[in-house]
Formats: sequence, structure tokens, C-alpha cells
Amino acid sequence: MSDTSQGLDALKDLQGTAAETEATTDSGEDAFAPVAPKIDQYGRSYATGRRKTAIARVWIKPGSGKITVNNRDIADYFGRPVLQMVLKQPLEAAERMDQFDVICTVKGSGPSGQAGAVRHGLAKALTYYEPGLRPVLKKGGFLTRDSRAVERKKYGKAKARRSFQFSKR
Repeated sequence: MSDTSQGLDALKDLQGTAAETEATTDSGEDAFAPVAPKIDQYGRSYATGRRKTAIARVWIKPGSGKITVNNRDIADYFGRPVLQMVLKQPLEAAERMDQFDVICTVKGSGPSGQAGAVRHGLAKALTYYEPGLRPVLKKGGFLTRDSRAVERKKYGKAKARRSFQFSKR
């Protein structure tokens, strides 16, 4: 019984030293140091966003707030106001609506999936340009990739899960 209590005391001592060493990296630097922005030679940040089967490539740069999707204005490409609102959510959460120009190309899926992919890519690009925005965007759920996709059709079934209609005769 006394061996167990000595083991627990030793474990508590180890836990205290592990917490101290966890905050520093191998090079001795602070692990929680601010992350450097990822900006290319043209002053842009790039990120890829995905939703369903849509893939969006998003570039942001300082500007007047113009959003271009596949070389078309946002209102022309996404006709429904709901999709435009979904796309602008990361900018509104970060309070950067009129500070960045957004240029993106998107392919695959449908309008809803494409808007979600652009939203995901835009949020990631904002964190690359300004790493301090990460907690705000993470709390809003914009950095999490929504992995839901259509389930594949199985053999012997009419759809993914639906069986063929049964008839006794």
C-alpha cells in the first residue's frame, strides 16, 4: 500500500515538470508565440476551402471589399441573398467587411456547396493574413471543415439506403 502512495507522489512531481516543459519547444522558444502571417510577394494570402464536393481557391488582399467569384461579381454568381450572406459571414465576424478584396475560383458541387467552400477558404485565408483573428473565426465555427457529403449508392438498393418497392404478387 505504501508503494502505491509513493508512486502517486512521484507521478504528481512528474506532472508538474511535464507542464513546464510542454510550454517550450525543443529550440527553447515559447510554444505559444505569435504565428507569422503567410503573405506572398503580391501581398495576398491564399487558402483552399472545401464543402461537399466543391473546392474553392481563395486569395485575399487589402482593398475596398470587392468579392469576385470565378471572374464574376458575387451578386451575379450567387443569385440568392442567403448564399451571399453565408459567404460574407467570416468577414462580418472578424469585422473586416470593407478592408479586403476577395478573389476566388470554385468548382464542383452546387451553389450551396460552393458558397460553403468559399466561406471555409475565406476564413482560412483571413487567419493566414491576420493570425490574431483565429480565435474569433474558430469560435464562429468557420475554420471547421464540414465533412458531410452524399452517401454512395449500394448495390441491391434503389438509392443509398432505400430498398426497392416490395410486392407480394
